[in-house]
Formats: sequence, structure tokens, C-alpha cells
Amino acid sequence: MKSFSIEDINAIINGEVFGETTNQITGLEQIQKANENQATFIGNRKFAGLWKNSKASLAIVNDNIDIEPGENRVFIKVKNADLAMAKLLETFTPRPPYFETDIHPSAIIDKSAKIGNGSRVGAGSYIGKDVVLGENVTIYPNVTILDETTIGAYTTIWSGTVIRERSVVGSHCIFHNNVSIGADGFGYRPSDDGRGLVKIPHIGNVVIGNAVEIGANSCVDRGKFSSTILGDGCKIDNLVQIAHNCVLGRSCIMAGSSGLAGSVTLGDGVIIGGSASIKDHTTIHSGATVGAGSGVMNDVEAGKTVLGYPAVDSREMLKQWVALRKLAR
Repeated sequence: MKSFSIEDINAIINGEVFGETTNQITGLEQIQKANENQATFIGNRKFAGLWKNSKASLAIVNDNIDIEPGENRVFIKVKNADLAMAKLLETFTPRPPYFETDIHPSAIIDKSAKIGNGSRVGAGSYIGKDVVLGENVTIYPNVTILDETTIGAYTTIWSGTVIRERSVVGSHCIFHNNVSIGADGFGYRPSDDGRGLVKIPHIGNVVIGNAVEIGANSCVDRGKFSSTILGDGCKIDNLVQIAHNCVLGRSCIMAGSSGLAGSVTLGDGVIIGGSASIKDHTTIHSGATVGAGSGVMNDVEAGKTVLGYPAVDSREMLKQWVALRKLAR
């Protein structure tokens, strides 16, 4: 078990220490659940009242929160407690699943595939024809990577993920369990005789930038003609749908159960709240935010926040809700 003094902790987050304690820190926990050998954090004034009854010896605290640590307890005050805690979480991260050998004997790797130095492939995984894995890629058990796919260095692919043919994945990416990359887009047209639906082939691919993280059971479909694109630094939550030919700029965020219909464009730094839905061929410009549960039917201006269904300027929607409540009384 890792054990750290207050001085050790502060060397990592570089804050200002208030108070004293003789306890060593062996882990991190929520403020209500922490014991005397654990650290917690207070990043918002509304949680400051919980400190009195907490058993934690150490709290990482925003420097604009004015409370005292108390006897045999310590605050380390920092500008941003959330970011400081993220650094500590890296320090206390448990060891990842163990690979007894870099390439498990049960993995099936086509003879034409190229595996970079330091890369690891877990049990039951399949690596197809002309696949290229960069250096230090980690493929956990039961992953499928189909033909002519390229994956950049230091990317991690967790179990159950399927990456279809001709996909391009950057470096330092993380795909969590059961991610689907490059499945056919959802496209059908009525048949000439009116007796059924004709499937529209999707012959494009998926291109994913560097440092992209995709949550469990999320799907990124291939383009109809060209590519579905996720820019560098995008963070995608669990159960998210990104349809064919969508283009995401840099550092976009999509929360759980949200979805983009076909050919949606997101600028840089767009935030999509949980369970929000975006109509096909819509553009959401850089820095815009879509509130949780909203339905976007039209383009959204840069930096604007929209809310509701159909989504409109958030201030306008809040006024509408207030008016409706008054009418209902």
C-alpha cells in the first residue's frame, strides 16, 4: 500500500499547507466516507459543511473557501481542487491488469500486421490483415481490429471493442469496453416497388485524432463517402452515438446517452449534455453548449448555450418555463 506524508502530497500538487497531522495518507475518498488515513477534497462551498463530521486527515481545498482544518487535520489550499485531486488520483492509481507475455498465445495476428515495439495484445484478440499498431499500444483480451486499420502509439483498447476495417486512430487514445468504431451508418431508402427498404452502402471510414477517450458501449459509425472525424482531445462518455460523416473539432465533450445524427459538425470545444440529440446536417459552432436532454434542430452560434426541445437560447427557454409555471398556478 502506498503511503505519503503531507509534504509528499504537497510536492505533487504545490499548494499552501494549513494545519498539522501525524497521519500518513494511504488513499483518497469522498468526504463523508474517508477515514483518518485518507485525503478528500472540497472544491465547492456547498460541501464545506461536511468537513466537520469527516474523518479525513487531509482535504484539498479551493483557496476561496474560508474554513479551518481543525485538530490533527490539514488543508492544502490550491487554486483548483478538482485539478489537484486529478494529479493525486494519478499517483494512487492501482496497477492495470497484468500481461504475463506481451503477445498472448491465443491472440490471432495476421502475418501482414505490424506490431510496434512495446505493444501488447491480450488473450483472444484478433488483429487483421495489414493492421499497424504503433509503439506501446495496449490491446486487452477479446478485442477485434480489422484490416488496414492504423492505431497510434500509447493507445489503450479495452476488452470487447471492435474497430472495423480502414479506421485510423491516433496516439494516446483510450477506448473503454465494447466501443464500436466504423460500423455501417444508418441509411435506407424506399425501394422502387414500395415493398421494402434499400440499404445505402457506407464505404468511408473513421478517423480519430490524438488523446481521444471514448466511453463504454459508445459507437462511431463510418462515413458514407469519406470519413467520420473526431478531432484531437475529444472526450466521449458511455452510450454515445456518433453517426456517419459527423465531424468533431478539437476537445469536444459529449456526455452519456447523447447522440449526433448523420453529418453533424461540431466546432472546437463544443459541449453536449447528457441525453441531448442533434438533428442531421446541423452545425454547432465552437464553444457552444447544448444542455442535457435538449433537442437541437437548427445551427447553434459560437459560444451560445441552448436548452430545451426544440433547443433555443438558454435564457429564453428559462423565461418560457417560468411563464408556464405561472400559468399553471
